[in-house]
Formats: sequence, structure tokens, C-alpha cells
Amino acid sequence: MKYDCLRREIAGYGSCLVAYSGGVDSVFLAKVAHDVLGPKMLAVIADSPSLPRRELREALDLAAQFGFPVRVVNTAEFHNADYLANPNNRCYFCKHELFTELAPLARLEGFNVIAYGENASDIGDHRPGARAAAEFSVRSPLKDAGLTKSEIRALSARLGLPTADKPQLACLSSRIPYGEAVTPQKLLMIEEAEYLLRDAGFHEVRVRHHELKSGHLARIEVGPEEFHRWSDAERHRSLEAGIRALGYLHVTLDLQGYRRGSLNEPSNIRIQPLPARLTATPSVL
Repeated sequence: MKYDCLRREIAGYGSCLVAYSGGVDSVFLAKVAHDVLGPKMLAVIADSPSLPRRELREALDLAAQFGFPVRVVNTAEFHNADYLANPNNRCYFCKHELFTELAPLARLEGFNVIAYGENASDIGDHRPGARAAAEFSVRSPLKDAGLTKSEIRALSARLGLPTADKPQLACLSSRIPYGEAVTPQKLLMIEEAEYLLRDAGFHEVRVRHHELKSGHLARIEVGPEEFHRWSDAERHRSLEAGIRALGYLHVTLDLQGYRRGSLNEPSNIRIQPLPARLTATPSVL
């Protein structure tokens, strides 16, 4: 069984430092590593403006709930001009900074292996961070065991992890199209806009941030099965006003819905107007 293979792989490490984010994969990996290695594992979460504050709090709460040790390190990718320029390999610079922090920590505290949550479903995807992992000899035990995202979710449910059905998340910088500069101000706008949508009951959410000559544009992606929520006129007006108050001049709903990696599409700003009954002005939801 793949799960048994994973446990054997981790046992063979002897000790392990887990790159932890609070997402589905890293929570599962940290839980299994702790089950197998006990005190010989440590989860480490990188804190920077690209990590939503709620995600940080929830990740720390999960570690406390399931009893595995966790440490927060501050990473400095926002001091790297290559990262801020937001090329299509931006994730390489982020992961390189992360592993630059983790490698000396592992050596200093005697952890034999650094592991992170890449899984078998990631094979073939655009993942520049995998190159950084290879440069630092970081292991990917979930991928090595052949575990896919759906299998990890199923196993997470068996282990009682609340992340089993957690929406897939990525760092806030992933909401900005390649070539448009990443700034803490933009990330804060994105973070707050996504909070508004999640607090209104939306589950699968992305707010894509675009710079137009006329100002900031928020392109909202939600799961297609959630489109019906926009028919609530009061919710619609409240969300439109709340998102505009964050500094967005234009707010629009992407009628293709949420899909992973939409900013990798040939045309990454494919915006369609909403039906008139949902539109208060030409530039709003």
C-alpha cells in the first residue's frame, strides 16, 4: 500500500525536517512524519507577506491540535529583486530562499533530511520550486510513494485531519500575472478580498490581481458550482463595495470559474461581463 511505503520511506530518514505550510499535503506529511519519527521531526513554516495571516494561525493551531512540533522562520524573498519582478519561475526564488533557511537549521539541529509536500499529481505541472528542492537535495516522500492529491485527501480523512477537504491554496503572489511586480501592498489587497469572499460562504476562491491603466482590477474566480451565490443581490452589493473599498477600481467575475494555474493560460485576463441583473455598474461584480 502507498501509505505503508510512505511510512517506510520516512522511517528510513531517521530524522526529518518538514517544510510546512498548513495546506493539505504538508499537514498530512507532518502528521505522518511525527507518527513515524516522534521527536525526531520538526515542522517549519516560512512566514512572509505571501502567507495569509489566517493560514499562519490555522497552521500553528493544527500543529498544536495534533501534537507535532512547529517552528516559524522569516524568509526574505521580498528582498530579492528577481522574486519581486515576478518572472514565470518566481516560485524557484521563493523555494530557494526557503531551503536556504532550512538547510543550515537541519544541519545545526541534526536532522538528516528535509522533506516537502510535492505529490504525484504535481508531476508534469509547471513547478519551478522543484528545481530549488533538487538543488538542496530536499526529498518529496509523497511523490516517491506515488500518492496523488485525491489519495492524500482520503488518507487525511482517515487520520482525522480537518485539511482533508481544505481547498487547494497557493501563496498570494500566485494571484499576480507574471511580469507584473509583486508588492506587499498588492498581496494585502488580495488577502483581504479573499477573506471577504470566504466569510461570505465561498469555498474555492481566487482573487486575481491585474494592473490596468485605469487602476487595480480584481478578477474573481470561484468554483462553478458556487456561481448561484451571486444571485443574492444583497450579498453581491456588499461584496462589491467591500472589495472596492480595498483599493480596487474594477471588480469582475471570471465566468470560467476557478481552475488551477489560470495565470499560466496564453491569455490570462479573459474577462466576461456578468448578466445585467447582477451588475450595478459596468465595472463591478
